[in-house]
Amino acid sequence: MQRRAIGRGGMSLRTGAPSKRIVVDAMGGDNAPGEVVAGTITAVREHGVRPILVGHAARIREILAAHEALDEIPVVNAEDVVGMDEGALAGLRRPRSSVAVACRLIRRGHASALVSAGSTGAVVATSRLRLRGQPGVTRPAIAVVLPTRPRPTVLLDAGATADAKPEMLVQFAMLGTAYARILLGTESPRVGLLSIGEEAGKGNKLTRRAHELLTGDVEGVDFAGNVEGSDLLAGKVDVVVTDGFTGNVALKTVEGSVRLVVAEMREAVTASRSAKFGALLQRRRLRLLRDRLDSETYGGGVLLGLNGTVVIAHGASRAPGVAAACVLARDLAESRIVEQIGERIAATRPHRLPRREESR
Repeated sequence: MQRRAIGRGGMSLRTGAPSKRIVVDAMGGDNAPGEVVAGTITAVREHGVRPILVGHAARIREILAAHEALDEIPVVNAEDVVGMDEGALAGLRRPRSSVAVACRLIRRGHASALVSAGSTGAVVATSRLRLRGQPGVTRPAIAVVLPTRPRPTVLLDAGATADAKPEMLVQFAMLGTAYARILLGTESPRVGLLSIGEEAGKGNKLTRRAHELLTGDVEGVDFAGNVEGSDLLAGKVDVVVTDGFTGNVALKTVEGSVRLVVAEMREAVTASRSAKFGALLQRRRLRLLRDRLDSETYGGGVLLGLNGTVVIAHGASRAPGVAAACVLARDLAESRIVEQIGERIAATRPHRLPRREESR
């Protein structure tokens, strides 16, 4: 795959200009702050990322000192933390949490992007409140990369907007198209609508109406029709659009299936002496396959449609996953993804985005 955003031996979005600052929520995630700080250090030393760590300053500095990195990364104190078992309301009610302080740094111009492995609901709610949506964007969407062939596929929404309207799915198609162009370098991304059948009349009211809108003249969107769940990893389209509820269920299903395949493969290649010998001969290809299927390789989901770049890493991310998320955030910020999305939304026809939706 083209790993232009994760900095692992592939293409790069960087232009040679000084790296933009990113702010990292050091307290977010199952393995925070230890793994988060360690991953941030890796991003600095191996990829030239310029981060700011936000959280309990004393704890963060202890970890930095243990890695001999105390002078490498600035730290901003945050008194509160949103727990992994807490949702959107907790994020809204805690203005002094690490993710809220991180968002304020972006609004004040001290950083261009946020990385957090914290509670998805809390990160989405806090980011929406403090960064605000871009003009014309009704609801944000989480975009994730699926490991398909011949090139990766972007799936959105993966959990930001559970109860979507048809017009929102049209906007998600625009957001996904821009993201696929910037992240994957796909010149003309083909967009598919996730449904229960390929025929235009299949699906519920949401997907049928969204299909009607997408079939119309939506500027900049190459709509290829409906795709089914079995097509998610088939690489039939470059962007798959759905509501946040369906997208999150689909994503978790794919992740569980990948874990099963990896576990079965590991058992198969260690079942006998001859199998182990064969695995030894193929260890490079097996390592590449493992990396391609590992969700941490891609850095995380990106919350699109806000006045700032927000990367939501997997809650169980360890240092390599956090490092990949930091590189992804830096590269997207430097590619001006927020400005590019704003230009794309502004170019759309007003009747595609009804006023009754924009006012909400």
